[in-house]
Amino acid sequence: MINFEGFSNKINTLGNGIFDTKDNLESQYAEHALYGLFKQIFQGRFYEVPLGKFEQMTGLSLTSHEGGMKIDLPPLRQFLNRLLALRIDMQNVIFERFELLLSQQIEAAIAAGVYEMGVETLRAEKFTVESSETVYTHPATSSVTNYLKIERTQKNNIKTADEMLEFAAKYQGQLMVNEKSGHAAVSIPTHSIFDGDGGVIPRVLLVRSQKETRVTVEQLNSSAWRQVSADAFVAAWSKEVDALPSFTTDYLHLVTGILLPIWKILPQSSSRVFRLQTSDGAKVLGRVVSAHDIQTVREQLGLKNQMLSPAELVKLVLDEKYSQQLPGGITLRRSFIAGEPRIELVDALSLADQLVAVGCFTEIINWRKRVFIPTSDKAASILAAVIGILG
Repeated sequence: MINFEGFSNKINTLGNGIFDTKDNLESQYAEHALYGLFKQIFQGRFYEVPLGKFEQMTGLSLTSHEGGMKIDLPPLRQFLNRLLALRIDMQNVIFERFELLLSQQIEAAIAAGVYEMGVETLRAEKFTVESSETVYTHPATSSVTNYLKIERTQKNNIKTADEMLEFAAKYQGQLMVNEKSGHAAVSIPTHSIFDGDGGVIPRVLLVRSQKETRVTVEQLNSSAWRQVSADAFVAAWSKEVDALPSFTTDYLHLVTGILLPIWKILPQSSSRVFRLQTSDGAKVLGRVVSAHDIQTVREQLGLKNQMLSPAELVKLVLDEKYSQQLPGGITLRRSFIAGEPRIELVDALSLADQLVAVGCFTEIINWRKRVFIPTSDKAASILAAVIGILG
């Protein structure tokens, strides 16, 4: 974990020290700051990091064949990735100068009245390090690579019934209530898809209190969703959101420290570098590994695999078609029933009575009984109880 103890305090932060959009590493201001850093190194004005030492440490060349400074300089993301391969003390020295230049760029833009916010970085009400494991130690420098599991607490973005009525009016939406679950949603038109013969399949977007789902019009018509009056919608929506918690928690998986030796192990689909600040003030810079990939990455790093938390599993199953093998040969997966996503426990009929007792339910579909976990805010706690039964 990078301490960043020498960081400038000129960039303001929000909440409990969590970085705001000014503290962004992929903005135009960061690009200008990086150019300024390279210029200082090339001109010998960054005394702690001479040009030759910088090029040798990072493998980044700033010098053209003619001996001048290159026009085509290394991009920001490559610079950050190479920075993570250095010793921790050198990371801090270079990043401290980079942040100083970044804050100057931002302050100048604010003073000139031309400041534009960039892409948001990782922010939340609270980040807490749940576990930290060293996965690699460089034999020559003793620099380390750490895997961090971080709990993220965020304020729940809850829309009122009145806000959803305005939303429906603005986007020509229909007010819906599910006859089986009692949940409410606003159905609005969304982009169509094409079938194998090139025919158009119209779809709608179901906007619910905590998620959005795209379904075909045919799936919607054959489901338990029904158009209702404004009064019925307000009653159902209000009942649902009143039961929601004020805050939600999920988990981030970060690999920090020296990354170059294990770079090929990390998923190549995204190589973005993020930073965040934990509730105890530690500043973390590293690569986020998705929950979908973390089991494979842990295995390749030589760590003992741990089952994802129930909350992580529920989110992955519903949002990313993830399936998880549970003890006893039971599979947790997403199934679509009448156009609605369900969390199904496959091959669990022998334990149906025990599972129903902890909150699951069964349904006979096409003459076959199947076991499901409700897709409510209690899904994670019910799944935890299911895992307890399965051992």
